[in-house]
Amino acid sequence: MRHSALALLLRLAPVLLVAGLSACPAAADVRIKDIATFEGVRENQLVGYGLVVGLNGTGDRLRNSPFTEKSIEGMLERLGVGNLSEDVMKTQNTAAVMVTSMLPPFARRGSNIDVVISSLGDASSLRGGTLVVTPLTGADGEVYAVAQGPIAVAGYAAQGINASIVEGVPTVARIENGATVENEIDFRLNDMDSLRISLRSPDFTTAVRVADAINSELGPRSALALDPATIEVRRNDKADLPQLMAAVENLKVQPDSPARVVIDARSGTIVIGADVRIDKVAVSQGGLTVMVREDISVSQPQPISIGGNTVVVPDTSVEVKKKEAQFAILEGDVSLQRLVDGLNAIGVGAAETISILQAIKAAGALHADLEII
Repeated sequence: MRHSALALLLRLAPVLLVAGLSACPAAADVRIKDIATFEGVRENQLVGYGLVVGLNGTGDRLRNSPFTEKSIEGMLERLGVGNLSEDVMKTQNTAAVMVTSMLPPFARRGSNIDVVISSLGDASSLRGGTLVVTPLTGADGEVYAVAQGPIAVAGYAAQGINASIVEGVPTVARIENGATVENEIDFRLNDMDSLRISLRSPDFTTAVRVADAINSELGPRSALALDPATIEVRRNDKADLPQLMAAVENLKVQPDSPARVVIDARSGTIVIGADVRIDKVAVSQGGLTVMVREDISVSQPQPISIGGNTVVVPDTSVEVKKKEAQFAILEGDVSLQRLVDGLNAIGVGAAETISILQAIKAAGALHADLEII
């Protein structure tokens, strides 16, 4: 019954596709700023090493974290406290941490940015701590910001003699506006002779459409698609570049993307692109079903007997059912979405659907990239 329903559904799939084409909405236009970025307008990663103090006995154990001990000694020496022996350093209220941040584009000196603090040693929690002055450097080794302040931890940890509970990650914290920008990146937009747009998802069709939209707005030969990811916009001598960027980024285009089917085999999730198509193909699903059933019966002795015992006797039966293979021919140029909807409607599970899609791809009838994650 199940295979006959599948065969009927696959034969009707082309009709359902034609009937549903008129109901399918056209692809929406999006702004250029939502699918692309401008060359030079980017964030920069910052990193630093520091100490968090003021912890309630949840910091690093100096015996297991020698770098924390050396950092405490160096900090105290800079503050005028020196000549400390190893026996004196037994604090558990300090933790060594890595401090990371993102420097926004065109961040000016004196502006504030957020920082993330992550424990480097064996501290159990950073709750209640304060980050001591920590320089943040870029990839070039220059200091661009300095972070300091009380930290906020989302998770918590509680521990007793025989039990403990941990919620979230108490060894990772944040400081909103916790770093002050001390150095600016030398980059001036007005020094650029042209403007380059970089697509987040490289595609020849999308790049040409972006160039055509800019030429329609700014005039012919104003933009040129250099490759699938880059569009160059020529700048007039009198053009103000920020104003030109504002005009370009709000233009709307219809992006294009390759046909792709993404399958998450662990959760059974299947995502299908709108342009996925399949050729004429015959599909069959069948196999063996083995059913093992065991009933328990009781053997009772006669009412008048000597030495008789009640015995439990298992009654096992094995039944093998073989599904007959039924081929259903699916006509060409059919939306794969219709096929999957039909398989779901008749109760085919996610694992069986994934197997069918993989088999269609192996047969060369699936015109899409099949990506399994």
